[in-house]
Amino acid sequence: MKLAHKIYGEGKPLVIVHGLFGFSDNWVTHAKKFGEYFQVIVCDMRNHGYSPWSDEFSYQLMVDDLVELLDDLGIEKCSLIGHSMGGKVAMHFAQQYENRLEKLIVVDMGVKEYPMHHQHILAAFEAIDLSQMSARSEAERILATFIDSDGVRQFLLKNLYWKEKGKLAWRVNFPVLSAAMTEILGALPEGEVFTPTLFIRGALSNYIVESDYETLETYFPDIQVLTIENAGHWVHAESPDDFFNGALEFLIR
Repeated sequence: MKLAHKIYGEGKPLVIVHGLFGFSDNWVTHAKKFGEYFQVIVCDMRNHGYSPWSDEFSYQLMVDDLVELLDDLGIEKCSLIGHSMGGKVAMHFAQQYENRLEKLIVVDMGVKEYPMHHQHILAAFEAIDLSQMSARSEAERILATFIDSDGVRQFLLKNLYWKEKGKLAWRVNFPVLSAAMTEILGALPEGEVFTPTLFIRGALSNYIVESDYETLETYFPDIQVLTIENAGHWVHAESPDDFFNGALEFLIR
């Protein structure tokens, strides 16, 4: 699949992969800053953002899509940043294409299986009938009955756009993602990756906890873990300066 993507800056390639329900627009500010040091490619995964939709969705397919993008751009080797689901994509890529990686940064995602925890988000979208809505505020009111966090609601509402006059649509394929949720939350297959790897975790998030460190090291022996205080799962958005400085120091070292 041909992924929608944007390129910022010049230099060694750095690819950024967004998380579940996100898309490349969430990373523009960081991409421009990293673009002062690298050629930065931000892409939309299948069923997200501006990329095509497909009834097929798996980590293997997302890795294949990423390889196709790199090949199309003539990129033999890159560094890779992935957040949440994008972090899992990045780890799968690293296991299969380590020879194409310079460095790897995984943002608030571990290798373990996660329990189902997106039900309220998926229920919210099932409750929103866009064919009956004439204003974004109507969708926001329904989201508010399911999701307490204003930050999460605004993050999700970035996926809502005017497809044509008077017709709202989503940029994310919720039915397919809902059906694939077991795989999305599944554990990483066993396999060592010796690429220098940085895990960045939010101190207020439970996606990576200290008891996970030993397991992470069995998969990624050349590992560092950076904890960002006062940040939850959306580390790069909640503490952007600390995230950027920590990632850049690792990348240019």
